[in-house]
Formats: sequence, structure tokens, C-alpha cells
Amino acid sequence: MPKYKAPRGTYDVVPENAHHWRFVEDTFAELATSYGYGEIRTPVFEETDLFVRSSGDTSEVVTKQMYTFEDKGGRSMTLKPEATAPAIRACLEHSLIGQQSQVARVWYKTPIFRYERPQKGRCRQAHQVGMELVGSTAPAADAEVIEMTVRFYQALGIKDLKVLLNSIGRDATRAAYRDAIMSHVQGWLKDQDDEFRVKAEKNPLRLLDTKDPDLLAVLSDAPIITDYLEDASKSHIDEVLRLLGAAGIEFEYEPRIVRGLDYYTDTVFEVQGMNLGAQSALCGGGRYDGLVEALGGPATPAVGAAMGIERALIALEEEGALPEAAGIDMFIVAAGDGASEQAAALARELRDAGLSCSLDIDGRSRKAQMKLASRSGATWTAIICDEEVSANEVTLLNVETGEQNRVARAEVLARLKS
Repeated sequence: MPKYKAPRGTYDVVPENAHHWRFVEDTFAELATSYGYGEIRTPVFEETDLFVRSSGDTSEVVTKQMYTFEDKGGRSMTLKPEATAPAIRACLEHSLIGQQSQVARVWYKTPIFRYERPQKGRCRQAHQVGMELVGSTAPAADAEVIEMTVRFYQALGIKDLKVLLNSIGRDATRAAYRDAIMSHVQGWLKDQDDEFRVKAEKNPLRLLDTKDPDLLAVLSDAPIITDYLEDASKSHIDEVLRLLGAAGIEFEYEPRIVRGLDYYTDTVFEVQGMNLGAQSALCGGGRYDGLVEALGGPATPAVGAAMGIERALIALEEEGALPEAAGIDMFIVAAGDGASEQAAALARELRDAGLSCSLDIDGRSRKAQMKLASRSGATWTAIICDEEVSANEVTLLNVETGEQNRVARAEVLARLKS
């Protein structure tokens, strides 16, 4: 057994499955670029207060899950547990937002860190791709982000999806709904400990994110937030739904989807993979018109979503849609006097032309090299032995068809391209 292993809740991505990760990341990058989004990269750690302000000091992320440390200057720093707050911080710092009529579209891929019990699809170092559209109050912004999210999963090849949407309204809606929820759970809440009651009273909407079966039973007949929506919020979500219908996005209106953070407004949504069992959520997102201001910027509307890469890979595996690894174009077998030099020269020529190739560098026998060629997954095998060296030729073997021919050394590249 090795002396050292990856820390609990983390893992290594090795060559045999790295192409799965590149597929997910490249698919999202291409999609985001096609919608006019630019990539943003933020540090792995930020000031702790950034996440306290964005997630809230009573959230489970802040109270239980963050990896926080004091740096050598005595500053409190935290490995980022989510990517939206750092992206907004960067947009503010670099003046991407804040000017009148300015809209910023950014996308990212990043690791996130949360100390929680590791399980399938949930890690202490997880990975996300996501996007933020900042500066627009238009329902079309909400619809664009939701459409992008669905198109991403469709582009990956995940077919069995469910899109759930809701509106949580604005300040007046949430204030009235908080009172309604607190009134509904008051009898159950009086039997809970003081710490839990304080957190519930500070932000009752967090109760709706519970996994506690007893609290879920109490909430089963609770009031729904859509009964408290203001007219402006009703008009907003109606237009979002109309735009999604026009885009061909199928969805279900689910009034029990909420976000417990104060800066969320109006549209919230979740995408579920139907082949994932109990842990069906692939991602979540929504409108957060209060976040920029909470982080010290001007009042600025925004909407975004974050998608877990691990959960996307699980969904692809469940549907049998993980892509096959692409093999190299050629493996060069070289045995005999002068063969190694010719093989190295051929490899350089192929690589300069944009083709991929590999060759033995340890002087193995021809038989051993042929085994390496077979395991490499190469489309072609080039054989250079004594006969080929003498005739300045190369034997080309098409692995897929089994066809084998001797060609002049100078014609190898043209033959491959044809």
C-alpha cells in the first residue's frame, strides 16, 4: 500500500478518465462562448468575510463546511465553498459591472471546498462550471441562463432531465412568507434546541431546505410562497415561463423550490437528472438582485447558475453516455540499426503537422513494441526495422482495417492525411 493517499473526500483524475472531464469542461466552454460569455478565473481562497456576507452567517456552509485558516499576516482566509461570490467580487474589482446600462456575462470552471460527509457526487473538493449574467432586470436574462443550463446538459448527452422553476418574489413577498412559515412550524420549533430556534427565527426560509423527516412532515402542508407574490413578481415569472416555452424548454412550476439567502429575488430553478435516484439534483440557480450590493457594490441585478461536474459525470455514466477516449494517431515501432533515429525524426514531423504519436524510448524488442502499439489505441502503427531503414521506407499498418503497406519515408505524412 502507498504511504500517502489523496485526502478523504478528494480524489485524483488519472489519464484513463481525464478525457471525461475535458469533455464536460470543453462542452460548457464552447456553449458559454456561443452565448457571448467570457471566462473569469478567481483565486482558490478569498477573504472569509466575502462568504459570510454572501452565504449568511447562519448558513450551513458558513457554520459547518468552510475550510477557514489564518494566513501569516493574521488575516482570515477561506478556500472557496462556492463560485458566485468570488466571480461578483472580481467583476466589481475590475469594473466589469457598476456602470449604467452595462451588462456582464462571465463563465467559470473551478474547484470548490466544503467539509462534509463524502458520498457519491459529494466531495470535500468538488468542481463546478457556471455562469453569471450581471446588470439586467429583464426576464430574458433569467430565461437565457436557464436555457443555457438545459442546453449544456443536452449537449453532454443527458436526456432524462426535469427542470423545476419557482418565484420567491421580492422583499414584501419574503417578509410575509417568513411570517407564515414561522407561524406554521411554531409548535414543532418550540421542542428544538436554542441554537436551532435562533437560526430559524433569523431566516425561516432555510427550514425549507431541510432533510429532517420530522420537519419535512410538518412542512408538507405549509403555505406556498406563490400565494404571497407581488404583481411585479407575477409578471416577471410569467414572462420567464413564456420565453422558455418559446425556446422549447420543458419545465415544471414547483412552488416549494426556494433559496434561503436574503439576496435572492424572483426566479429560482433546479435541474434534476431522473437517473440519479434520491440525489437527483444536477444544479441550481436563480436571480440574486441583492448580492452585488451586499458585497459593497451598487444595487445591481444579476442571475446565474452553477453546475457540478461530478454530478454531470454520474448522470452520463448512468445513461451510458460517457465518451470513449480518443487514441493517438500513430505508434512508431523501431528496431534495428538507425531505426531509432528515423523513428524520432518521423515523430517530430508528425507532431509538427498536428498529429499525435508515441514511440518506445527504452530499446524494447519489436515484439514488445508491437504490444505497446496495440495497447496505445493508435489508429496507425508505423514499423521501421532493418529492411525499412535500408530502403528508406516505412511499413504502415492501419489498425482498424488490418491493411499493411510499405511506403516511401517521404510519403508517410501525405498518406496519413489522405
